Amino acid sequence: MMKKEDFLAIWLKGGRVTFTEELRGLLPLRPAGLLTRPADVLAARRLTDSISAAGAPQRDPRGMQRTFSDLLVFRLDGGSEQPVVVKHPRSARATASLAHECEVVQRLARDERLGRWRRLLPVVEERRLQGHLPLVVESCLPGIGADVLLHRSPQLARRVTVSALRAIRELHQATGWEEEVTARAADWVDPRLAVLAEEVRWCRRAKGAEALRVLGERLVRELTGRRLLLAWTHGDYHPGNVLLEEGQGALCGVIDWAGALPDGPSLLDCHTFVLTMRHQQEGRQFGRIVAEVVRRGSLLPEDRRLLAEAGALADDNRGEVALTLLTWLWHVAGNVTKSARYGRSHRWVADNVVPVLSQVAAHETP
Repeated sequence: MMKKEDFLAIWLKGGRVTFTEELRGLLPLRPAGLLTRPADVLAARRLTDSISAAGAPQRDPRGMQRTFSDLLVFRLDGGSEQPVVVKHPRSARATASLAHECEVVQRLARDERLGRWRRLLPVVEERRLQGHLPLVVESCLPGIGADVLLHRSPQLARRVTVSALRAIRELHQATGWEEEVTARAADWVDPRLAVLAEEVRWCRRAKGAEALRVLGERLVRELTGRRLLLAWTHGDYHPGNVLLEEGQGALCGVIDWAGALPDGPSLLDCHTFVLTMRHQQEGRQFGRIVAEVVRRGSLLPEDRRLLAEAGALADDNRGEVALTLLTWLWHVAGNVTKSARYGRSHRWVADNVVPVLSQVAAHETP
């Protein structure tokens, strides 16, 4: 656990802040359930009533939870109707993110190239993002999250990873094309660096700002001249967004498409899954795992084998580390875009941003 003086050092490097900002920075990313449950129950009941008023049968909300991306999510089931998932955005950022997710899912559902792969997608049954009770209603896919299954049965880790990588590579192969990506590198990097500079105070000052500059130059340099498979890219492909059958662990759903792009660097999905699997298995923060890859100059052998089997490993170590850093950049920039809590959380920044940028600056190459 990071010591109080370590937090203080990071705050001071980022400049002066108000007492309220300091207090917010100490709060957990997800509010305590006991504190938020009364308000969540009331909101879920109002949302459920609004759905019923539109002609749907009355059902009771279950399994309410607040996500890290400012959503209240719960399930409606019971009676003769199929269960559905209700998502209620609690901020303007969450509303924008949810709107994009709906558009992506509907586009993918219409894409004939995907064939039976589309059964892995949720179906948007209702979209109402205006007014005081915005919501999206989706079909409830079968299965449980891979993160939950692996917590119960860690021995399934390799099987789950291989299955998840195979499934997402089917999407990539069906929708993708190879391209020399020199012209795209800056577009993949610069806007996300700008997000970190805007949202994370440490990144605007002294070492943080310099490390962002070094990272941007390194990524553009390493991506220049490379050929990559561009395709529909999920953008946040981790075990919590993959649904599996509880018995055999067969993949039966992929959720949370808010960060998806039709022409993204598809290898990032595979890197994200492998790195977040290591996060889950080892209990270390994502940023510290990536920082170790930078320090070592390569992924761990087992992670390299998994990516190689999926056809998602770079041809050389420099490319391997560059794709890992690009994966990290898209991951953290995506988080702070979805919720302001990430950027102002001292602990999250200290565990997931500072270690990577510090290693990048320490290993700057001419």
